[in-house]
Amino acid sequence: MKIAKVDTHLVRLPYTTGGDGKIGNMDWSTLDYVLVRIEVESGLVGWGDAFAYGGAARSVKAVVDYMLAPQLIGKDASAIGQLSYYLQQGNHLVGRYGITMFGISGIDIALWDLMGKATDQPISTLLGGSRRNEIPAYASLFNYGNPDQVAENCQRALDEGYQSIKLHETTEQAVRAARVAIGDDVPLMVDTNCPWTPWQAHKAALSFKPYNLHWLEEPIFPPENFESLNHLGIEVDIPLAAGENACTAFEFQQMMNAEAVTYYQPSVTKVGGITEFKKIVAMANLKGNTIMPHAPYFGPGLLATLQILSTMPDECLAENFYYKTLEASLYGETIKARDGNITVPNGPGLGLDPNPDVIKDYCDKET
Repeated sequence: MKIAKVDTHLVRLPYTTGGDGKIGNMDWSTLDYVLVRIEVESGLVGWGDAFAYGGAARSVKAVVDYMLAPQLIGKDASAIGQLSYYLQQGNHLVGRYGITMFGISGIDIALWDLMGKATDQPISTLLGGSRRNEIPAYASLFNYGNPDQVAENCQRALDEGYQSIKLHETTEQAVRAARVAIGDDVPLMVDTNCPWTPWQAHKAALSFKPYNLHWLEEPIFPPENFESLNHLGIEVDIPLAAGENACTAFEFQQMMNAEAVTYYQPSVTKVGGITEFKKIVAMANLKGNTIMPHAPYFGPGLLATLQILSTMPDECLAENFYYKTLEASLYGETIKARDGNITVPNGPGLGLDPNPDVIKDYCDKET
């Protein structure tokens, strides 16, 4: 199963947030995807997804097109683990983190999709077998910076059937507005996206204590300050989550050895794809840790996450980016959350292929 061709498609899907929503420093008007398409000599095709939010899309596309793709031509697509090692080792001079690993992640997902299609099995079967075909999802809201908009979108998510909610907020006022809107029994998570020093994070975490958070996510910058995360969780007695910015199983091993958080959050489009993700799951199982994947995606990265989640315990939730409107979808209504659950596609590989018309219509015309 030799690789004959590697293509990328930069797709931008317009959406609205339901308020003055943003994440971090960026106001996003589109969800950006670098889709990786790998074709083998028989004509079989696999699809992957390299992380590309926040203005990184063209850089990630260039990494795949000009650095990684030429190294794959003629290689055996079924040797997924060997290719992962080959790409990581061979390109370590430019770093095993950031956009290099985003590109490797997209390639790895496409290779797993190919393997599933070649054997006529979903990826969940390749990973040991599915335990469930419905995954409970939490509504992952944007940062509105406005308590009224927070409350409004929390209520809208509850009305749509979500049973747990995550905010992207940094103020006590916003967290209080959410808790009042959803009541005391709905699990509430807060993702702060690394805004604080350890001392500032301690102060903020204490202010959030009365609202009974299911977890506080990424409160400290830099996110790899695992020792300070460990101290914060113990001192404030609050569950923490982190890991979306970690790359490779090696960094997660360091995080777990430090007992940094309660919930570990690998992102399949950042961490090195399914190959690295499955190593992290194995480590977590050995140590008794809980995985909560980071997956605010709607492309192959979400499908890969769903395939992995279907093999994991019921407490492991899917993340669903809570937009108000999305102009187009790569998979139509198939992977839309219904009553707070997402159905895992049961076709071979990732389960679905992206709609070629959507790729054509929303492909970035300048790349």
